[in-house]
Amino acid sequence: MKVVLEKVHGSMNTFYMVEGPERSDYAELALQLCVLDEEVDGLLVILPSANCHAKMRVFNRDGSEASMCGNGLRCVARYVCEKEGIRSAVIETMKADLSVSREETLMEGIETYSVEISPVSFRLEDLPMEYENRSEMILQPIPEISEEILFSAVAVPNPHLIGIVSEEIQKDSSHQKYWAEKFNGKNPFFSDGVNVSYVTKLEQGIFVRTFERGVGFTNACGTAMTASALISCIAGMEPFGEVAVYNPGGMVKCTVIKDADIYQLLLTGNATRISLHEYQWENAAKDSGFLSSVKLDEQRHYEKFTENISDVVEQFA
Repeated sequence: MKVVLEKVHGSMNTFYMVEGPERSDYAELALQLCVLDEEVDGLLVILPSANCHAKMRVFNRDGSEASMCGNGLRCVARYVCEKEGIRSAVIETMKADLSVSREETLMEGIETYSVEISPVSFRLEDLPMEYENRSEMILQPIPEISEEILFSAVAVPNPHLIGIVSEEIQKDSSHQKYWAEKFNGKNPFFSDGVNVSYVTKLEQGIFVRTFERGVGFTNACGTAMTASALISCIAGMEPFGEVAVYNPGGMVKCTVIKDADIYQLLLTGNATRISLHEYQWENAAKDSGFLSSVKLDEQRHYEKFTENISDVVEQFA
C-alpha cells in the first residue's frame, strides 16, 4: 500500500506524519520509518474525530504510544488548519481535546502555532511514580540522585521528572543520562518510565534538555518544555506569563497562567515541513520502502532562526 508522508519538526523534534483511517498497525509503520531514518523521533498520525477537527496519535521510535506531544501537535495543527482553511482548531488527543491556533511568526518564513497543554496534575499516581508514600513531589531533593538538585514530578499528561540544575551539570549530560536510563528500565519508582528534564536558568528564560521516554535524548520535547516552564515559575526562577524556553533544537515560548490552584499552559513555536514522501507500506519491513522524496525549502528559514540564538544553545552543547 502506498502512503503519503510529510517529514516535519517542531524545535527539531522531528517526525514523519501521515493522515489515514484508524487502524491497529501504525506502531509498525513507526518502527519501519525510524529504522530507515535515524533523524526522526517517531510518527504522527492524523485521524478522523467524531467531535473535533481531527485526532492525533503519536508513536515513539520504539513503537510505544505517547499520550501527547506538544511539538508534534503544532505540526498536526498546521496540517489541519491549512487543509480546512481555518486559523484555529480543536484536536483530539489521548487524554484531552486541545485548542490550537496559528500565531504571528517567530521569524519570516517560519510558520508558528500555539497549542494548549492539558491536563496538568501533580499527583504522583497520575505519572505514575512511587516514592516514600508521597502524593506529590514539588521542588524536593531525591537523595538517591542528588542532595542539591530539586526535583518536581508532573503529568501534562505525559509523565515528567524535572530537575533544576547548575550550568556545570547541564553541560555534562552524563548524570542525566544515567538516571534517565535507570528510570526508563526496571526500577521501583516509575513503572511506566518517565521523561527526565534538566532545567537551567538563563539571563532571559531557561534552557531545557530532555531524555524522552521511548526515544532517548531529543532535540526538544514540547510537553517537557512546557512543564519545565511551569516548574520554573513555581520556583520563582521566572515570573508567571510568557517564558522563553531554549533547547538543543531551538527555542519556544511557553505561557504559564495561574488562577488559584489551576494552571493554564500554552506552547508556541515553529511547525516546519522538511520534505514530502511516497512510501510503500507492507507488513514486512523488507517489502517496504520510500518510493519518492521531495525536499522543501522551509528548513533554511528555521536554520537562520537558530543561528540567531546559537550563542545560548551552544553553551550547553
